[in-house]
This record gives sequence, C-alpha cells and structure tokens, in this order.
Amino acid sequence: MTGIADTGFLVAFANRRDQYFPWAYALGENIHEPLLTCEAVLAEAAFHLKCCGLVLRLLETGLIRLAFEVDDHRPELVALAQRYTNRQPDLADLCLIRMSELNPQHPVITVDSDFRIYRRNRHETIPVLMPPAD
Repeated sequence: MTGIADTGFLVAFANRRDQYFPWAYALGENIHEPLLTCEAVLAEAAFHLKCCGLVLRLLETGLIRLAFEVDDHRPELVALAQRYTNRQPDLADLCLIRMSELNPQHPVITVDSDFRIYRRNRHETIPVLMPPAD
C-alpha cells in the first residue's frame, strides 16, 4: 500500500497516546513502500510531536519520503489558497491537494475531515484513508 501522508497520520503513528494511534499503527503495518509527503507536513508533525528527531527517523526508516517542492508549484498553490480562502487551509493542506493532483492513484492518509471537502483539479473528490468515525 502507498499513499500521501498528512500530519495527523504521522503524529498518530508516532505517538502511542494519540487517539488515532491504533488506526495509524495498523495502517503502517501494511505500508511496503514510502508514503509521499512534503516539508510542510514534516514541520507540522515535528511541532505537534515536539521532536524533530522522531520525524527525521520516519524519513530514515523509509516510512515516508519527500516528493514535493513548493517553489515548483507556487502558482497552483496560490490558486488553491484563493479557492479555499474561506476554509483557511494551511500550507501543508495546499501541498497535499496539489500532490493528489500529481499522484491521482494515491489516497491522502489523514485525520483531517477538510479533505472530504477539498477537491483536486477543481472538481474531483480526493481519495482519502481516514480513521473510522467514532
């Protein structure tokens, strides 16, 4: 299985006390190639986990790999920011929407329900893997 990793998944996977840890850990056991992600997600995960080293270890172990360069997609990110201004998306969300456009075969692995609202290529639903609803 592969996909595009969002912050919430990485935080849940790395933090046994996170409410979504069982879901994230079970999903992680089925990952056989690195999940794609971006530096904005890594920065958010390091902030929430309060541990840069832990996030860097996720890269070292091959759970995730960087697969996005903000500068290469700046016009598309600006357009997405304008389109979703009412939702106030952060940079990581904008990058993941764009990554979904570039990698349409990969679901976004997230705990963020905004990904049920965001659309890639203006109108397409973004496939997501999320924890089951409580």
